[in-house]
Amino acid sequence: MLSTRRPRIGAVNYLNTKPLVFGLAERLPQAELAFDVPSRLADGLAAGHYDVALIPSIEMFQNPGYRTVSDACIACRGPVLSVKLLSRVPAAEITTLALDEGSRTSVALARILLQQRFQITPHFETLPLGKQLDDTQADAVLLIGDRAIQSPQGKFAEIWDLGDEWYRWSELPFVFAMWTARHDTELGDLATTLGAARDAGVAQLETIAEGEAARLGLTRPQCLAYLRDNLHFQAGSQERQGLELFYRHAANLGLAPQGVELAT
Repeated sequence: MLSTRRPRIGAVNYLNTKPLVFGLAERLPQAELAFDVPSRLADGLAAGHYDVALIPSIEMFQNPGYRTVSDACIACRGPVLSVKLLSRVPAAEITTLALDEGSRTSVALARILLQQRFQITPHFETLPLGKQLDDTQADAVLLIGDRAIQSPQGKFAEIWDLGDEWYRWSELPFVFAMWTARHDTELGDLATTLGAARDAGVAQLETIAEGEAARLGLTRPQCLAYLRDNLHFQAGSQERQGLELFYRHAANLGLAPQGVELAT
């Protein structure tokens, strides 16, 4: 229980999560704070290695005992820049798709959009972390996170920003990840702390951009614009509606179990 031992918190170390974890270690000095890619965080939460984790939204649907513990989230209301489908052929002709293993939510989003727009289900293969576009001969590649922000090298027939494609198709925001816990986890005031960390991070976007830009090969203005203009960090009613729509389509494709209540 969180009240009797150090809370174990799993977070993502991508640029898009920096506003959510800004100063979190100082706010929770008693916590064990670990960083990993989204898919591994989801596995860790399911295995009980974490009490709370920032997990992909598709993973929130997999366990009826999960609940979100804060309105802090990673979402977009249009282009997101950091989730891209790069296709060497027209999108309607994609037969093979290499999937970045870092996030299962983006994989599900790509599958939904391809199915809804073209009624196609490509053959999927994994693009392991650390591999480059030239390492696969697939018709299209899905990239997420920091490496997707950079302008891709190579010739592509189409480049989809999946946040933009979703928003134009659904007219709703897309929620990529939220802080999630098992229903039997004693949270104390952790939800309040996570919200306060998010508020502090959003207020310090310029500081975050200054510290992260060079590492990613971006200019400070590019980094700031991404955090300020392409991302949204608070889940309101529109974000909840978008999350519910995403769940319904994921369940229809067999990517999530039917009948899940999105508990908060």
